[in-house]
Parts: sequence; C-alpha cells; structure tokens
Amino acid sequence: MITGNIKASGKLDVTAPYDGQLIATVDKVDKNAIDHALNIASDLYNDRSKWLSADKRIEILTRLSALMEDNAERLILISAQEGGKPLNDTKVEMARAIDGINNCIECIRNNHGEEIPMGLNAASMNRLAFTSHEPIGVVVAVSAFNHPINLIVHQVGPAVASGCPVIIKPADDTPLSCYELVKLFHQAGLPEEWAQVVSPESHDVAEALVTDSRVGFFSFIGSARVGWMLRSKLAPGARCALEHGGVAPVIVAADADLQSALPMLAKGGFYHAGQVCVSVQRVFVEKAIARQVAEKIAELGNKMTVGDPTSADTDIGPIIRHSETNRINEWVEEAINAGAERISGSGKISDSCYSPTVLFNPPENTSVTCKEIFGPVICVYEYEDIDEAIKRANSLDVSFQAAVYTSNLDTAMHAYKQLNASAVMVNDFTAFRVDWMPFAGLRQSGMGVGGIPHTFKDMQIEKMIVIKSGKL
Repeated sequence: MITGNIKASGKLDVTAPYDGQLIATVDKVDKNAIDHALNIASDLYNDRSKWLSADKRIEILTRLSALMEDNAERLILISAQEGGKPLNDTKVEMARAIDGINNCIECIRNNHGEEIPMGLNAASMNRLAFTSHEPIGVVVAVSAFNHPINLIVHQVGPAVASGCPVIIKPADDTPLSCYELVKLFHQAGLPEEWAQVVSPESHDVAEALVTDSRVGFFSFIGSARVGWMLRSKLAPGARCALEHGGVAPVIVAADADLQSALPMLAKGGFYHAGQVCVSVQRVFVEKAIARQVAEKIAELGNKMTVGDPTSADTDIGPIIRHSETNRINEWVEEAINAGAERISGSGKISDSCYSPTVLFNPPENTSVTCKEIFGPVICVYEYEDIDEAIKRANSLDVSFQAAVYTSNLDTAMHAYKQLNASAVMVNDFTAFRVDWMPFAGLRQSGMGVGGIPHTFKDMQIEKMIVIKSGKL
C-alpha cells in the first residue's frame, strides 16, 4: 500500500494457522519500492507546509474511531482467522484498539510544553523561555503477529497523533489486519502518503527500510534476536523503542486467595495459547500449597476448549506456525526427561494446536525454565523461602512484568521491592495491561517505554524558544 505506480516483486500468501486455508495474498516489494516509500515519507516531513495540524489529526482520529466501530465485526473475523486468537479474545482486542485511538486523541489535546525559568541570575535576565513539541521524523514500525489489531494501533496511532509520517511492516503471518486498518485511516481522511504499509520480499529489504538514514524513529515489537540486531544497525541519530518478550515470574504465598488467583493464573498462561510477551510462565508457589496450585491450574486448563479460533466456543486457538508447535513440544519433552512432572497436557493435538500443559518442578537448566516458551505451558515450582523464590525469578537476563499473590501487605511490598521487573502486579496476573500505562521490557526484554501516551511522547522532540527583551 505505497502511493504511486509501484509494481509488486512477488506475492505473500496469508494462511490460517489453524487449518492452513489460504485467506488472501498481499504484494511483496523490493528495495526500489522501499526507497520510494521512504522518499514519500521524508519529503512530507521535510516540507513543513504539508504537516497536519493538531485539529486535523483530531478530526481524522475521531472519524477513525467511528469507522472502527462500524467495521469491528469484519476486522475481528479477519484477525482471528489470520492470527489464531479466539474470537471472544479478539473482540476484547478490538475494543482496546478503539479505546487506543481515543487515547491518541487525548494525547493531542493534552500535549503542551513548559516554561523554563529565566531571570534567576545575570545570565538569564530579560529572557523568556518555553518549549513546544514537534514530530520526530519518519517513523518505521515493525510489528508482531500476536495482536494484529491492537499492536498496529499502538504503533500507527501515536505516529499519526504526533504528526509523523509512518511506514509499517506488519508481521508476514498477520498482515491483513494492518492493511485493513490503514485503509480505515485513509478513509477517515489521513492522506495516503502519511501511512504506508509494506511487505518486504526478504529480510535484507526489511533491514534496508529500518536502517535507512531517513528514518527518525524505529518502533519494533518482536523477537529479541531481531530487535537488538536491527538496533545495532540504525542510522546515527535514529531513536528506537524495542518490545520483546519475558519469562514472566509469579510468586504465590501460602496465604493467597486461591479462589481468586487460580482462574487468573490459568487465563494468564493459556490466553492466546501463551503467545503473549508477558504470559504467566514461571509460578513459584509456597511448598505447602504448590501441588494443589499446579493441579487446580491443570484442572482449569483441561476445561478449556482448544480448536478453531473463529468459533465462539474456543478458549485456546492454534500456535502461529507448525514449527513453533513442534518446538514447544520438544521443550516440554526435554523438561519431562530431565525430571519435571507433567501434571496435565497431552502434547500436540494437531500440527497447529497444543494442549494446555502444566509442569511441576522443571529443572533450572531446562528450556521451559530459562527461555520464553510462547506456548500454552505453565511451570509450577515449589519454594520454602520467598527470598530464594525471588532469586530464582530474577535469575534470567530478561525482565518485564511480574506478579505476587498474597493476603499480607508486607509480603506484597517485599516482592515488589525485590523482583526485577518494570511492573509488579499484586493479586493480578502478569499479563494485565491497560493501554495508557507504561509497558516496558528491561534488560534483554526491550528498550524504551510502550503505552500510547509514552509512545506519543517518544515520537516527538521538545523544542525550546528563548526570547530576549529589555521589557521582560
């Protein structure tokens, strides 16, 4: 979706992960097309007469919100088909995405600079200084497959709100939601050249897009391996935000309200087949109740329906690729062979679906303990001393959201202070998020702060004016 007469260099087949059915095809583009898209975007940014005023951006986003409401049912079905997230969960994602656009409008309305104190000494006398904000430049957004509606809103919405031209590369597995959403941006009044979607024909072409000197801001949601590699190749001066995964830890004390906690833990680990960067994965439970917790989570998982994501009865959909289903199975079998106890889970249900699985006390050096599994697998570990559990929770080189379940305020505060995390949920699961809160991976889990207002701020520069006058 590049403006101008651009020829496709190939076709990308988009198939349903559940049954492999061909849904649609989209055009692939080469380096010449990428260069054309960057020229369009950089020319827009460099010609300030073409910048979109704040009132125009509000008008566009307001219309977009209404269009998303009108097209919600269609977008939900497309997203569930191509991404595999069950229909009911995709409905929630759609509602969040619409709310996210309204949040972008609020960001524009509340955007302002500040006065810088002057007249405080001889050097600053007779001066007035204040700041305002301007767009940072061309935004290139590379997105992930697992929330194909909401992630695009989180990247494109703030870019449009901040006044930046944006080029989006959606995940090859789930590009349709992005193409449809950007069409709605255009239908809402955003000139086509302000938001362009590209599906590069190769990794080299995608890298050429990201690392070009015309890029002002790079937004990446995806694997740590790819994100950190691309960051190392950015042009001088380009800023970036990286959002990768974690291996989310949970501490469950013996005094926790299990009636409340257990459904949340099961949902947090099995939601979207565990394909969420802050899914519940490692649950450290006080020994007196550890087996009970593992068995109850397993029981809840066993009641969940695994299957067609477009069915309203489905709780857990497919894994995005067959190779990933095989990898998950290999990691689980590795853990069991190393001594983990399988509390529940029958392994692969099909090439695309994996049964919700609970493992008890996997060894510390197994993949399910050390790496992000990105599958419907919850590991329960027993502990006797909470500080030892926190030490184990903190032992990895990733750090994102964590959680603690307890009825004791001191226990909660101790865990909050000691856990390596950007956010600690008390009596809530690690996957909790609202879209205006800061959302940040630390260490190898990411760089910068997500959340719509924070991304909006990142995509702007603060510009100061200093006025000197003898009348001041």
